[in-house]
Amino acid sequence: MASNVLRCFTDFFVYETAKSVVVKSWTVGVTNRFVQLLIILYFICWVFLHEKGHQVRDTGIESTVMTKVKGLGYFNNRVMDVADYVVPSQGASSFSIITNMVITANQTQGRCPETDKKFTCKTDDDCNKNNSSNIGNGILTGTCLINTGMCEIEGWCPAEDDSVYGTPMKEVENFTIFIKNSIRFPLFDVTRGNFPSNLTRSYLQNCNFEHNSSCPIFKVGHILKQLNQSLDNITEKGGEIGISIRWKCNLDYDEKNCNPMYFFTRLDAVFENSKASKGYNFRFAKYYHSEDGTEYRTLHKAFAIHFEIMVSGNAGKFSTVPFMITLVAAFTSVGLATVFCDIILLNFLTGADEYKAKKFEEVSGIVQESNRPFQSSQMSIKALGKSSNDSGTFSIGRQE
Repeated sequence: MASNVLRCFTDFFVYETAKSVVVKSWTVGVTNRFVQLLIILYFICWVFLHEKGHQVRDTGIESTVMTKVKGLGYFNNRVMDVADYVVPSQGASSFSIITNMVITANQTQGRCPETDKKFTCKTDDDCNKNNSSNIGNGILTGTCLINTGMCEIEGWCPAEDDSVYGTPMKEVENFTIFIKNSIRFPLFDVTRGNFPSNLTRSYLQNCNFEHNSSCPIFKVGHILKQLNQSLDNITEKGGEIGISIRWKCNLDYDEKNCNPMYFFTRLDAVFENSKASKGYNFRFAKYYHSEDGTEYRTLHKAFAIHFEIMVSGNAGKFSTVPFMITLVAAFTSVGLATVFCDIILLNFLTGADEYKAKKFEEVSGIVQESNRPFQSSQMSIKALGKSSNDSGTFSIGRQE
């Protein structure tokens, strides 16, 4: 019993090392170094330089956006300013510039013929079939007005006829959009703006993004040009455009190098050729009261270019923990070259069986312990070491 305990104790302090086989082959040697080089280049160029694997990153960006549109245009022989064509009021990160409208003036509550061609009729029965419809300009009364051939509605009259368009406001091409964006990376307590705070008012009034990427004033025509969009098409039916402000900052350098990049996207491009729903439009009304107390309104169906300003970003800074983790991963991954070369040697090259015999040795039976006293380490190795011509493992032990 005591001898078994002693043997377990001594076996615990045995050092084991892997057996190395040197393969003198140009093919395998070049392949090994080439794969190792690829792995090293991957970690240096992609993981460290591109993905910044040595940095801790802050993606919880805090942001605020303020906008202001400027420009004057003509619509239906009327001069339009920002109070007429910008909805909602100035300052939001999501806004619309109205370029075309269908205006129905002096509507009052009452009964009148429907204008939608879906509600043509010859008898009252034709109108009763559509009593549950909610796509018209009012509530159907079930009466067919023979003189017009249209169903009667109750609601705001006269009903809107949206087949009559005005002349689109082409001057929108020269309108400018001022974007003021400030962001903060809370992890590093870094605050930045999309233009230097020392810019003067006179500079902002004369610069534009097309000629100076640090200028926060964007010309609508330049944005459409970047998107390869037709001015005539988008001013007639409207559309949706996204302005993406992306902050990607490397705080290992000076904070002044942390500046935004701008990207423009046609958000409704997937519906550009749709017959069911094309462009962008909405309705709004302005209400009035006459001297006798009658309420009336002017209904506007507006076609507009809708702008969505989206802010995203992340910042990174050197940190010991991610650097060490990535470095250890790089060193470990270099060992994959050995695995790749072993697969080639064991399966594809001539002499694979010889390599298997050299790399692996097998113990086919249990080595019986001798009762003879221990004499020397060399004798013990010869007694316990067994090999075969087949693949396997080589075992070196100590004899009690």
